[in-house]
Amino acid sequence: MTICHKLVAIREFMKQSSNVGKRWYAIHTYSGYEENVVRNLKQRIESMDMEDKIFDIIVPKEKKIKIKNGKRQVIEEKIFPGYVLVSMLVTDDSWYVVRNTPNVTGFIGTGTIPTPISDKEIQDLQKRMGVEEPKFTIDVTAGAPVRITDGPFKNMEGKVMEVDQEKGKIKILVSMFGRETPVNLDFLQIKKI
Repeated sequence: MTICHKLVAIREFMKQSSNVGKRWYAIHTYSGYEENVVRNLKQRIESMDMEDKIFDIIVPKEKKIKIKNGKRQVIEEKIFPGYVLVSMLVTDDSWYVVRNTPNVTGFIGTGTIPTPISDKEIQDLQKRMGVEEPKFTIDVTAGAPVRITDGPFKNMEGKVMEVDQEKGKIKILVSMFGRETPVNLDFLQIKKI
């Protein structure tokens, strides 16, 4: 397909999609530059007077619990590293503004034609992003053998005594000096054997 044919196909698609209204699209960026793309794109929208065609820009993130230096921390992690979502009305001008933003490598879609994200996918993503506190998913039960992966008892094995789903804590019996000793741990500090 020649460049001329591609341009004709893009223009035809843009004419068709302008009747559809605003939709969400995924744009691919260089990994680690998602926030820069959002900042640059917002500046370009304002300076090129595109507020009536490009409406919202987000980097999908969710909260996760991590253990660092023995302490539990809630961190925000990108759901789709290297991608930014844009709510826009696709026209020649809006496509050009987004596509030529620094660190944007292109739209997700076939060839140069962007493919909109379904409303269901956007709703699911917004629910995932809107969760205030991360949920604990502990998939061990009392009596299950586990290995400790972090903390002063690292690499020791034991049996689960109690599971506190609410707080994300687990009490484990560890054999030390010939005796069974109960140890309270965070669920992120163990793994099933």
